[in-house]
Amino acid sequence: MTPLERANQYQDGHRIKKEEKPVFHVTPPVGWMNDPNGFSVYQGKVHLFYQYHPYSEEWGPMHWGHCISDDFIDWKELPAALAPDQEYDAAGCFSGSAVETADGRQALVYTGVKETQREDGTKEVLQQQCLATGDGICYNKVKENPIISCGQLPDGFSKEDFRDPKVWKEGERYYLVAGSRNKQGNGQVVLFTSENLTDWKYVSVLADNQGRYGTMWECPDFFQMGNKHVLLVSPMDMQADGKEFHNGNQSIALIGNYDRKTFRLAKEQVVLLDYGTDFYATQTLQTKNGRRIMIAWMQSWDMIIQPASQRWNGMMTVPRELTLKDGVLYQNPVRELEKYRTDPVLCSNREISGTCMVPGVQGRVLDLTLEILGGDFKQFSIQFAKDETHFIQFCYQRANQKIEYDRTYSGMVRDVVCQRSMPVKKPEKTLKLRLILDIFSAELFINDGAQAFSSIYFTPPSAQDIVFTCDGKALVNIEKYKIALN
Repeated sequence: MTPLERANQYQDGHRIKKEEKPVFHVTPPVGWMNDPNGFSVYQGKVHLFYQYHPYSEEWGPMHWGHCISDDFIDWKELPAALAPDQEYDAAGCFSGSAVETADGRQALVYTGVKETQREDGTKEVLQQQCLATGDGICYNKVKENPIISCGQLPDGFSKEDFRDPKVWKEGERYYLVAGSRNKQGNGQVVLFTSENLTDWKYVSVLADNQGRYGTMWECPDFFQMGNKHVLLVSPMDMQADGKEFHNGNQSIALIGNYDRKTFRLAKEQVVLLDYGTDFYATQTLQTKNGRRIMIAWMQSWDMIIQPASQRWNGMMTVPRELTLKDGVLYQNPVRELEKYRTDPVLCSNREISGTCMVPGVQGRVLDLTLEILGGDFKQFSIQFAKDETHFIQFCYQRANQKIEYDRTYSGMVRDVVCQRSMPVKKPEKTLKLRLILDIFSAELFINDGAQAFSSIYFTPPSAQDIVFTCDGKALVNIEKYKIALN
C-alpha cells in the first residue's frame, strides 16, 4: 500500500461526523489542516486543496487534502491528492497551487521537502518546487521533478526557505511566484516563467520586505486588479507597527504598479488583510466572470487551540470576494452565501439602550448585519455564543473610532491572545458591521468590507444567545438570517 493509499484508507475509516464540525466552513475529514492550496476552478468545479495530516490533530508530514464545491459554500470531501512518497518530497508535500494545462489536465505545483544528514551530523533541508498532474481526483507526480531546484536561485538565496509556489498563465506562458529569503535573510518573493510547466527560468525578485515586514514571506499570490497589481504574502515574525500590524505571523497586501520590463512591483501601500486573531496563508482564484475570490487558514501558528476531545484541528475562512476601489481593498463573503440564508429577522430604527436581546436574533450559524445609525452613546457592544458563563464580544468605542474584541470567556484554558483592537480606518456617519458565525468562528466585516476581523473560539455549541449593550441610546438597523445547507 502506498503512503497515499494508506492516508485515504485512514481518512475513510476515521471520518468525523458532520454534526461535530462547522456547517459551511471547510474543515479536514479528520486530523490536521493548515494552508489552503490549489484554490482553483477546474472543469466547472471549485477545487480546494490544503495542508493535511490525517493521522493526528497536530502538524505532521504534510499531505494534500482535497474538496470541491459548485458555489464556494457547500463542500464535498474527496480523497487526499498527494502524500510524501518520493525522495524529493519525503519530508512533506508543502503548500502550492493549481492551474489547468494546455491538454486539459489539472496541474498541482507544490513544494517538495527533502531532509538529509550532513557528515557533521547536522540536518540539511532542501525545498524545491514539484509538479503532479491529474483529472481532478487522481494525480501523478512527473518524472522531471523537482521542476525548479533550489540550485536555480541566485547565489546566496536560501535553499531551506524556498516554498509555496503560486502559478498562473498569461498568454502562452506560465508564471510562478514563491516565497524566499535573500542573502541577508530577509523575506522576498521570486518570479519564474515557463512555456510547459516543467522547464522553468528564474526572472527576478518581484518584491522584498526591505527589512521591515517580518522575516520569511510565505504563501505569495500575485494578480491584477484594475490598473493596479496586488501581492499577497504572509510574513513571519512581524513586529507591531502602530495600529496596522500586530506581533507575529499575519497576512498583508502590497498594492502598486508592476513593471513588466524589470519584473518588479513598485508598492504604493502595504495593508493588513485581517485584524483578527486567526488568519493566515491566503490564496485566491479568478472566476470566469472575473471575480477575485480569496480564502485563508483561520488559525495562527502562535495560537493553535482546540478542545481536548476534538478529533480535528483547523478550518478555512468563508471565501471572500476582493474588490479594489479608491485605494481600498474590500473583502466580503462570496455572494453565494446569500442563497443559503433562511428565517429573516429585520428590524429598522430599533433603539438599543442598556442590555437587551432582540427577539429572533440568536444562534451560532448565521449572517447578521448591524447598522448603527446614530444616537447618544460612547460604547456599543455585541456579545454572542453566550450562555451564563461564556461569551465572545465586539465592542465599538465611538470616541476613538476603535473596535475591541474579547474572547476571554470563551472557555479556553490556554494562555493565548484573547483581546485585540482595531481602528475603524474610514469612519462613516453610520457604522455597518456584518458578522458571519459558524459554530466555532466569527468573521466581522466593517463598512461593507473595508476591513475584516477573523477569530475562532470553542464556547459550548449550546451557547446560543446574542446580547446588545449600549451605555446610552443607539438607533440601529438589524438584519439577521440563519445559514442552512441542504
